[in-house]
Amino acid sequence: MQGAAGSVTLNRQVWPGEYNHGTERQPGQAVEPLWSFGLEQPDRCEPENASEPDLDRVSPALRDEVQLLKRLGFSKPALARCVRRAVQNASTVEEELLANEGVEPEAYYAALARTAGLPFFSDIDPAAIIGVSGDETQLAEPKVVRLVARDRQAVTALVPTAAMMARLCERLTVLPALSRQLVITTPAAIRQAMWRRGRQERVQAATNALFDARPRLSARIVVSGSQGFVLGAGVMALVAAFLVSPLDMLLLAHIAGSLFFAAALMLRAAALFRFKRRRQRKYLTRLRVTDDCAPPIYTVMIALYREHAVVAQLLKALDGLDWPKSRLDVKLLCEEDDSETIDAIRRLRPPGYVDVVEVPAAGPRTKPKALNYGLTAARGTYLVIYDAEDRPDPGQLREAWERFESRAMNVACLQAPLVISNPRGSWISALFALEYAGLFRCLLPMLADRRLPLPLGGTSNHFRIDALRQVGAWDPFNVTEDADLGLRLYRSGLRAEVLTTPTYEEAPQAGGIWVKQRTRWFKGWLQTWLVTLRNAPGAMGEMGPWPFLVTQLMIGGMLVSALLHPALLLFVGLTAVKLLALPSASVDWSRLVLFWMDLVNIFGAYACFLAMGGKAMERMEWEAVRRRVIAIPLYWMMMTVAAWRAVFDLSRRPHFWEKTPHAPLEPDMPVESEAEITLRHLRALRQAILRRSVEIWSG
Repeated sequence: MQGAAGSVTLNRQVWPGEYNHGTERQPGQAVEPLWSFGLEQPDRCEPENASEPDLDRVSPALRDEVQLLKRLGFSKPALARCVRRAVQNASTVEEELLANEGVEPEAYYAALARTAGLPFFSDIDPAAIIGVSGDETQLAEPKVVRLVARDRQAVTALVPTAAMMARLCERLTVLPALSRQLVITTPAAIRQAMWRRGRQERVQAATNALFDARPRLSARIVVSGSQGFVLGAGVMALVAAFLVSPLDMLLLAHIAGSLFFAAALMLRAAALFRFKRRRQRKYLTRLRVTDDCAPPIYTVMIALYREHAVVAQLLKALDGLDWPKSRLDVKLLCEEDDSETIDAIRRLRPPGYVDVVEVPAAGPRTKPKALNYGLTAARGTYLVIYDAEDRPDPGQLREAWERFESRAMNVACLQAPLVISNPRGSWISALFALEYAGLFRCLLPMLADRRLPLPLGGTSNHFRIDALRQVGAWDPFNVTEDADLGLRLYRSGLRAEVLTTPTYEEAPQAGGIWVKQRTRWFKGWLQTWLVTLRNAPGAMGEMGPWPFLVTQLMIGGMLVSALLHPALLLFVGLTAVKLLALPSASVDWSRLVLFWMDLVNIFGAYACFLAMGGKAMERMEWEAVRRRVIAIPLYWMMMTVAAWRAVFDLSRRPHFWEKTPHAPLEPDMPVESEAEITLRHLRALRQAILRRSVEIWSG
């Protein structure tokens, strides 16, 4: 692409002496239209009375911007659209132009450099930056840096705004020597230079900040010294007791395990009986825009690793978000050695509000470490995490904003429900969809309503960014960073609630992929449980007795029930065979009690799994899974395999992130909006009324 100097490309530094236009350009003098720099040329057949910006009702700053942008050659309809958006979003015309009209930032800032008669730098060497404080500020809001130029003179690299150009040109006219001390650059150039300049320090901070500040809350140490002592002493005591009285110890262990299983089951039964269907809320965004209530900048962070296949689908989903593009701050966090994903993103030429952040390849190679690294440059008031394969509901950000604005400041997080859109893919994806429906639309809403701790899902978590930073953000050593962060928020006196607008994603369809993914989840839940129990009295004091107990039932109960499931099945089966062969009077009463308790636990778990998911699903979802619910016992056996794999994996490679592959799958079940669901129900009702009318008339 041609640069501002015509024959000078944008990948090098352009100095005033290199301009070749035949005449000397003075600051503020008109320049060639922007389409001569590689931008799309407006339609020359545009009528003279084409839509023109209404400048009578806008601020003087917006009027000044429009006058400059007109001189740069932007069409009247484009400027009119940008003025309307700027008024609506409390932004600037320039921000709306760069976010919505397909303007190349390099060409735009090169044109501003030519307007001012200043050199243009499209790229900045990190080694040329003179040490300054506040590098993190320049990552979030790149505006100005000091550089050592090619003649060893210090210059200031400036990112000008359209609103300041008139004053800058006046200043340069009064002080011509100033032009030798200033250069123009782009926000991306400063940001990329800053990323490269402090990469090692930032990745170390992203990795170690939580452990250095609050070591007892980090999973970097799997088992603390005191935990190891207690665990070792307990194992020795159990072994000694088992050697003295093996039958009695087996009985006590069986009773303890069955009671814990039953308590965890009761928590899910309580969620089932308290279930109330939550219709998708009509989010408020027609809030009147004022200085105190304008759409805030919303940061969207997505960690990607070997996800080149779904990049196009992801960018399409992000483009569909119902949020002003000028108020979006999207960070695509890619491992620096993942050239396939980075190249796939760059080939698609994402809009200016999308920033590709290359995370240094340092251990642990986990999603939470990448999120911490990207958080450094987050500009938003609020922040949401998505996965590469996610397709969030377009209105999700607006519902989250409305909810945050209407809640107390201690509501620091909002969890959106995750909905599986390929339940017909296999029996595994069908039961995965059933499980997610019960978790995100039944259990988590009950916990939120009761103001209890929420183990967050791994995606679609919306945060107040200040609160997120206050609690230390994510633990890079925990492979289910979501559940850990949800509990840490609660321990800090903050709460989480749930949204109604969903995020759609695909479930694994193959057993091997599912087991590997679930192994990582179980390993992370085990890490989180160990962190919570590292100082149990302290955790109980921070949470309160009842929330602490519920946490043990949620995290520990889920682990214990998966680990013990085959043992309980075996005991029930052997006891049933014995009861069929012998009179019940000849069977020990304790064995009968345990038999019935385990029978209730096993089939109660199956029933809760089925009822929670089935009750939360829409009819169309249920139709897709109902023929496959017979495989629930097999699904539970797969959970057992994953749970035991997690126990062994924790001892060998506690911080290893087992990657789940994704593909751009088309959903096998159409995703309906609330209006479409209502319309479908009305049509069905009309057909029923017509059939009944015909029956009455013919009868």
